Amino acid sequence: MTSIKEQAAISRLLSFLQEWDNAGKVARSHILDKFIETNQGKTAPELEQEFSQGASLFLVRLTTSLRITYMTNSCLEKLLRSIGIFLSAVSSNRYLIEFLEVGGVLTLLEILGLEKIKEEAKKESVKLLQVIANSGRTYKELICESYGVRSIAEFLAKSKSEETQEEVQVLLDSLVHGNPKYQNQVYKGLIALLPCESPKAQQLSLQTLRTAQPIIGTTHPSIVDCVLKVLGTMHLEVQYEGFFASSVAEGPGASLQHLCPSAAIELIKDLVGYDVRQALLKGLVALLIPSVKETSKLQAKILSDPSVLQLTPSLPMFLQQAAAAKAIGPNPRPRVLARNDMSIAEELLYLRVVRGLMAAMGNTDHSNSQRLASLTLECFVQMFPLVAEHVRKCMGEELYQLFLSNAEDLYMKIDSIQADILAANTVNVTKALCLYGSSYSMNTLYGSRDSAQMAYLTHFEEDVESKE
Repeated sequence: MTSIKEQAAISRLLSFLQEWDNAGKVARSHILDKFIETNQGKTAPELEQEFSQGASLFLVRLTTSLRITYMTNSCLEKLLRSIGIFLSAVSSNRYLIEFLEVGGVLTLLEILGLEKIKEEAKKESVKLLQVIANSGRTYKELICESYGVRSIAEFLAKSKSEETQEEVQVLLDSLVHGNPKYQNQVYKGLIALLPCESPKAQQLSLQTLRTAQPIIGTTHPSIVDCVLKVLGTMHLEVQYEGFFASSVAEGPGASLQHLCPSAAIELIKDLVGYDVRQALLKGLVALLIPSVKETSKLQAKILSDPSVLQLTPSLPMFLQQAAAAKAIGPNPRPRVLARNDMSIAEELLYLRVVRGLMAAMGNTDHSNSQRLASLTLECFVQMFPLVAEHVRKCMGEELYQLFLSNAEDLYMKIDSIQADILAANTVNVTKALCLYGSSYSMNTLYGSRDSAQMAYLTHFEEDVESKE
């Protein structure tokens, strides 16, 4: 037999449940407010004590109300927060299973795709998905099996709240860890986000890809083109990291044209350690000489877009050009490509990076391209005497000495004729390397190479020659 105290507790529980069942929209809102206020942070045993071992009876009412009313947005945020108290409680596995058994994951994912639902409610839905994903591999797989990656990625791209987008990033990061069956699905979803229109989503995707790449181990071919295109963004959100670094280095007067999408560049630095290295290096060098046809095609579109900065007439291709020059190696402080690995610098030489850098130095339409390309070329000149010899011959003694004296400010000192010489240069260090042979280009400059690496470099040489 139950004691008088237990009977009183059961009576209070039944009275509370009856009050909920008979309450209207306003009354239920007040009940939820009181529940959230008094039970936030409680453990599962504490919740059971609060509800006389009948907490599940209230949880089932919350989940039922959620499934019935979520499309109407009625008390949705409070309902989700209340369910979250149950799911996030210590020792709450029982509540989690009860929620999942009634289709909780599908409901949460569907909430993310509804246009009329408020952003705050969607953020609470994401937080609940985080709780579920953090409960173990089985639950991560359940989310992915419910087409969760697509729903979550689409919401990240469309969300207007940066705070909410950051919560989504946490969720995607959780799904890529400890989820071997579906980690590739998450990885591909992150790549698919890179071309989206949301700058914040791009930035968060790039950051998460850096975490995901070592876990995946291999790369998807589409990642190269997607990442290189991000280098042309004109949005400050993606470029902020680069702007901050420039501001620190150059002082408060750093101009907006010095912005650079560092998030993408950092990912590129990671990717050169994978099988897409050759494609990435080729792509970066190609960006140093923008297509005249493409730049003229984009001019009208960009100048008519009110969402894009109108401070300068710079085109995305020029921003890509500047970012490519920065990624290749203009500054000894970051982990840039050319300075980080001598073999990368060597491969870039075979891809005619010197010609591309000098062409960028002659781009009078974008001073940041000129500045960064000049700094990068200085890096190669200092590393390789052969490059210094060819650059000097192409520039002429006067311009070369000006370049050596202050590479960073060279763009402010050259005249239109010198700019045209740089832009139209035909420097080909590759041919010179072949002419000198292994005794100079390989042994003297870089040390001995094994047969496999020599074959790899020969591939670069033949590929470049075939394009001339």
